[in-house]
Amino acid sequence: MWLSLEGLSVTGPLKDMDFSVQEGGGPRILHQFKLEPPAVSFRISGEKAGIIDIEPRTGILYINGSLDWETKQVHKLQVESLDENGKRVKGPYAVTIYVEDINDNPPEFNQTKYYGVVRQNSRPGSNIGTVFATDMDEKDSLNSRLHFQIQSQEPEFPSQNLFYIQQDTGTLQLTGRSLSKRESAKYFLKVLVTDPQFETICNVEVHVIDINDQIPIFKNSDYGSVTLAEDIPIGSVILEIEATDGDEPATGSSLIVYQVKEGDPNNTFTIETDSETNRGFIRIGKALDFETMPVYNLVINATNPEPLVEGVEYNASSLTKLKVSVTNVDEPPAFRKPFYKTEVSEDIPVNTLLMTVEAYDPEGDSVRYSLEGDVRKWLRIDSATGQVYTASPLDRETEEVYSIEVVVSELTQKSKVFLTLHLRDVNDNYPQIAMDYPTFFCYPVSGRERTLIQATDADEQLFYSKFTFSLADEMNARNNWEISKFNATHAFLSLKHANFEEKVYDVPIILNDNGKPPLENKVNLKGILCTQLLPSREQLHL
Repeated sequence: MWLSLEGLSVTGPLKDMDFSVQEGGGPRILHQFKLEPPAVSFRISGEKAGIIDIEPRTGILYINGSLDWETKQVHKLQVESLDENGKRVKGPYAVTIYVEDINDNPPEFNQTKYYGVVRQNSRPGSNIGTVFATDMDEKDSLNSRLHFQIQSQEPEFPSQNLFYIQQDTGTLQLTGRSLSKRESAKYFLKVLVTDPQFETICNVEVHVIDINDQIPIFKNSDYGSVTLAEDIPIGSVILEIEATDGDEPATGSSLIVYQVKEGDPNNTFTIETDSETNRGFIRIGKALDFETMPVYNLVINATNPEPLVEGVEYNASSLTKLKVSVTNVDEPPAFRKPFYKTEVSEDIPVNTLLMTVEAYDPEGDSVRYSLEGDVRKWLRIDSATGQVYTASPLDRETEEVYSIEVVVSELTQKSKVFLTLHLRDVNDNYPQIAMDYPTFFCYPVSGRERTLIQATDADEQLFYSKFTFSLADEMNARNNWEISKFNATHAFLSLKHANFEEKVYDVPIILNDNGKPPLENKVNLKGILCTQLLPSREQLHL
């Protein structure tokens, strides 16, 4: 052990203990635990950070390095004593080491350079800005308590100490004298922040800006009139206007903001400013409409982003006028909706009203309706009212979703919109045998042969189809043949005996589709007895 034990008097039995240790400081002994037989050694575990340990035989608890408060403030460990077989005798007991902060971190500014802005003739005490600094040492302790002060000011004209900084907050203010841009447009300060041991410097650049004591003045108090077609594209520039301002260029005091003050209730026009020339460009912001607004009498004002100084107000010199006349353009008729759709049952009667399509002409002319793409001739439209009717029976099995175009026209122009008809299925198709049989039974027969038959129909199958098979009571069918269910769509047709002649038999089968309402159909299945043709595997065995 390289740590000296001289003078170590802090010893005692194994128990819960707390220690307070300053960060840094290097290796040191904290305590010595006494061995109590049958214990022969000690063991430590927990948050050792690689430098906290115990000497197993002597029980000396020590730190072999430097603790860091900024990294970890509390280390929690457990100590226990062991016998010669390594079994626990006492413990584990909690050992907690509290790390105490020392002032080992200098304060740091959040920025290497700060910029402040102050208007000339500002009142004494006006805030210019705030510098911010932090200290990594313990919060709300003397180690992290910061003080700000101004170390230097350049230029020192017209006097020294033009600025003051709040020592606890870092807020920079004017002292008793207001500033003038003519005397100096910029000031360079060095600001010092200190804690009880360290100090750090940052630079602050203060800009003195002009006050807004000049209003914008239009070159023309009336820009006359412009005439525009109502279909002029949105975004088009219709006029360039200009006002001048006597304040300092390229500042908020001289930049001009143009706005339409009167005559534009729907905000149809926008005005953009070129920040370098202060020229304004009036643009079309929304579509013009001769029928709604044929004339605009605009009043435009010019202002600054910066507020005017006390006693100065905008007046008629900052106003101008412009008359905008809108000319009519023959526009195509327009539909009330972007598309039309409806859903109906396929069995609705002919001449049923499906919907009414509505359109209008912006100029107020009358409109006429027609259909395009009605290849199945299912629909008709009233040319005057836009009412759409069925013109012939509908059939979902032919086309489930039927789309056509509705055309609305006036004297010279027309527009189109899609009309989509979704047909709901009804049970209007009789069940049929799925394949074109004949079914072959080869002669002579044993009476045990059978074949699989399938039923289907053309209606929509929302769920799994279910068919019922039976034999008609005719042609002695029930004495010769038998039908047995295989599944919902298939059944077996079997021979009931072996006493058949070698000829073709008609087997009358009744099919029921179990729909709503159910449909029933009788079909004749050919049962052929032969000696030449061999039956298929599916017909003989399933």
